[in-house]
Amino acid sequence: MLSVPNHTAIRGGREAMRVLIVQNYQNTGLGQVGKALLEAGAEIDLRGAHEGAPLPEDSHGHDAIVVLGGGQNALADEEYPYIPALLGLMRDFSARDKAVLGICLGSQLLARAFGGKNMIGTAPEFGWSTVRVTGEGTADPVLRHVPQAITPFQWHDDTFSLPPGALRLATGDAVENQAFRIGRATYGFQFHFEADRPLVRDWNAAFSDYLSARHPDWPQRHDLDAATFGPGADAAGLAIARAWVATV
Repeated sequence: MLSVPNHTAIRGGREAMRVLIVQNYQNTGLGQVGKALLEAGAEIDLRGAHEGAPLPEDSHGHDAIVVLGGGQNALADEEYPYIPALLGLMRDFSARDKAVLGICLGSQLLARAFGGKNMIGTAPEFGWSTVRVTGEGTADPVLRHVPQAITPFQWHDDTFSLPPGALRLATGDAVENQAFRIGRATYGFQFHFEADRPLVRDWNAAFSDYLSARHPDWPQRHDLDAATFGPGADAAGLAIARAWVATV
């Protein structure tokens, strides 16, 4: 996990980009996104919203926002009362043409923020699973850097309808809406492109009790799946992360 800097980094003789990271669950991690941000010399402002860390009132003071995944669903306002404010914050970043990235739960929240419908418990996927880049995706500044078919890591139970005006950038057999874009640089990714093999191993340890109950065969198939799909998934995920950072 990245620590929160207490200073403003300098990149190329000017202030570095300052990126707000909203964490919704313990042990989620930034993975490939963190690597790409560090390569770019970004200043990371990490907020554990699920632990009560306050969110900014608006996008002032940040150049981009990343909203990570979590075990809750996108309609869990009662248990996580910060969610409505987070929806408004994502809309504010987007309205000001600042880059937005929602991953897994973050994509579901982003869809909700822009008028999509959340469908809870209707779309379980777990493990490395193939998604296909759409025609719109092949022309997209972020998705055009990966092959038309990739096999990223998935871990979700829910899905969403595409928000009005959004472009579907990637799709899959089990879940239609795997990635979308609104405007110039507001991106939602249902799949965990940030989850490289080290991060998946960390999740295996952090969520071992849950995994043994929900996916008892996972310890037996993890190593083979990681060896089979991991190298390509890691390369595609880092390409996506770097391309998104370039939109900031």
